[in-house]
Amino acid sequence: MLLAFALLASRVLGGDLDEIRQRGALRWGGDQSGGAPYIFEGPDGQLTGFDHELAHYLAEALGVRSEFVQGQWDKLPQLLDRGDIDLVLNGYEWTPEREREWTSTVPYYVYELQLMAREGDGSIGSWEDLLAESAVPRRVGVLAGSAAERYARKRLGGTAEVLAYDGVTNALELVRQGQLDATVQDLPIAIHYGPQFPGLRNVGDPVEPGYYVGYTRRADHELQSALDQAISRAVEDGSLERIFDRYGLWNAAQERLAEVARNWPPVSIASAADAKLPHFALLLARAAWTTVELACLSMPLAILIGVLVAIGRLYGPRWVAWPLGAYVEFLRGTPLLLQLYVIYYLLPRAGVRIPEFWAGVLGLAINYSAYEAENYRAGLLAIPRGQMETALSLGMSTRSAVRRVILPQALRIVIPPVTNDFVALFKDTSVCSVIAVTELTGMYNRLYNNNPGLVLELGLLTALLYLLMSYPLAMATRRLEKRLERQFA
Repeated sequence: MLLAFALLASRVLGGDLDEIRQRGALRWGGDQSGGAPYIFEGPDGQLTGFDHELAHYLAEALGVRSEFVQGQWDKLPQLLDRGDIDLVLNGYEWTPEREREWTSTVPYYVYELQLMAREGDGSIGSWEDLLAESAVPRRVGVLAGSAAERYARKRLGGTAEVLAYDGVTNALELVRQGQLDATVQDLPIAIHYGPQFPGLRNVGDPVEPGYYVGYTRRADHELQSALDQAISRAVEDGSLERIFDRYGLWNAAQERLAEVARNWPPVSIASAADAKLPHFALLLARAAWTTVELACLSMPLAILIGVLVAIGRLYGPRWVAWPLGAYVEFLRGTPLLLQLYVIYYLLPRAGVRIPEFWAGVLGLAINYSAYEAENYRAGLLAIPRGQMETALSLGMSTRSAVRRVILPQALRIVIPPVTNDFVALFKDTSVCSVIAVTELTGMYNRLYNNNPGLVLELGLLTALLYLLMSYPLAMATRRLEKRLERQFA
């Protein structure tokens, strides 16, 4: 029975060469939202890019069709482990840590890292200028989880502030706007997007060469061998050069591909990730403190705005109630991610620049203020109308009656939903990673990308820290709720 289950599981996971040929498709994973020149939508609405063309070439070499599977870039290996795809192929750099978890193909491109700065900024002429001490540290943007991020953090150390973003164009635009001093990008990105950002320039020669490879599951030996043969043949017959020439990316560095493939993969030392686990726990704890700061600063502001909005809708004139109602519905109807993009990326175009951390606080507060407004509106409506009428008959003004009679009673009613929102806010701080705020989930993603063999340990540590943050809050709220019940009994 167990043997039959194992055989069935192996069929479900797929990936071996025979099954791919029976299926008639090589399923490869990529992220088209990552953009050009890897995978992107062309003018005709069809996918293109050098990774897309290479996948088509490899599929033809296997005698099957190419089938693209969309996935989040840094989570593509997880799709591979699940069996959703047979091959990860999206500008994935080779690292010893990834080689220990998955099997790489021979390299199909030698990439390098390019430092880029603004045209008018003569203070940055080399990497050494970023290392020089200054009153205000330089700010350098990179793609999160990439070789550029690892190299920038290693080389710049604590001298410059390295900020990681989800998209390659985000950092380029922020450099052009002046919010960042420089960015480090893979050379293919710098070549492709350079003309689209005329305000930027390359600084110095490219550095730190590395290799783009595909990744397969460790058990898929036949598939990996067939892919290696196809890539090597593409190098020899010029097919690979023709693919990259179409994007202006073939250069002298690619002449090393054939030689590197003969001794692939590089010899690497045994993993020391387990020994670094205590250090990783400390990094997660520091990031958790950032999460606490984001939540504890944004939630009171959200409550204050929410209370004012709720009171304005219920007791204010109609010309005030209608805009406040639209405010609530707009914020509840649009995602927090989009609101953060507007605050951090679009407001600077109007001359309003807010630092990453405070943009996160403002975005969370504004988003949650809409939900708190509805909580308090429900609480205020739950108070019998006679309470207000009695207060007014005693000579109180509407403002005084709301503040002294209605609002304190509504507070006791709304404690449970407000507490639930506060706990949810702790977890929603993870969205702030898109604007380079390194909170708990963002730090987990960074550590996991660089140490995929510790996914379970890092995940448990992260979950424990979230629990340690939210559980005391729930206990404190229960105490407050009981205290208010006795007070108003």
